[in-house]
Amino acid sequence: MVSLNDHAGEQRLVAYLVPVRPTVVRADALRASLSEKLPDHMIPSSFVVLDSIPVTSTGKVDRNALPAPSRTRPELHTSFVAPRTFFEKELAQVWAEILTLDVVGIHDNFFDLGGHSLAATRVVSRVIKTFQVDVPLQALFAAPTVAEMAAMVTEHQAKKIGDQALSRVLAELESLSEDEAVNLLAAKKTI
Repeated sequence: MVSLNDHAGEQRLVAYLVPVRPTVVRADALRASLSEKLPDHMIPSSFVVLDSIPVTSTGKVDRNALPAPSRTRPELHTSFVAPRTFFEKELAQVWAEILTLDVVGIHDNFFDLGGHSLAATRVVSRVIKTFQVDVPLQALFAAPTVAEMAAMVTEHQAKKIGDQALSRVLAELESLSEDEAVNLLAAKKTI
């Protein structure tokens, strides 16, 4: 494993693998297996499959010759499903930027894509800023897919609109005189 700086200058742990036989390496399966043996902060955010580990003339690992992790979506147990709604598209873009991936599907688990607690903080911060909703950091742990987070944001937006409409109606009612309020209620009863 090697610690590298990503595009934001943050350290990320990358595992370089040389399979014994050709196989499809699923990032989510590797993470699940490693999580049984390692603490979360030691689980790599990316896995790079190589034919062989590059070595220097002295036989040591040539860290400078190791390729950077790919920006392509890793192999996962879930199939790729493209974003469909405005919120899904925006969230998928935020996740892709923060996780340095080309695309993110709506059913891809944030943590299976290589997300970690620091990246989760960045995602939630962007969600709050982009959608003007108040969601705690735990929201991403409770809703770790784009589809689940989009549903949560949609619910917060609907509640916000509902609260704004209720506030507007209450403000209008408070501005009415007692006679106007009685007449308004009487008119509602006849409708």
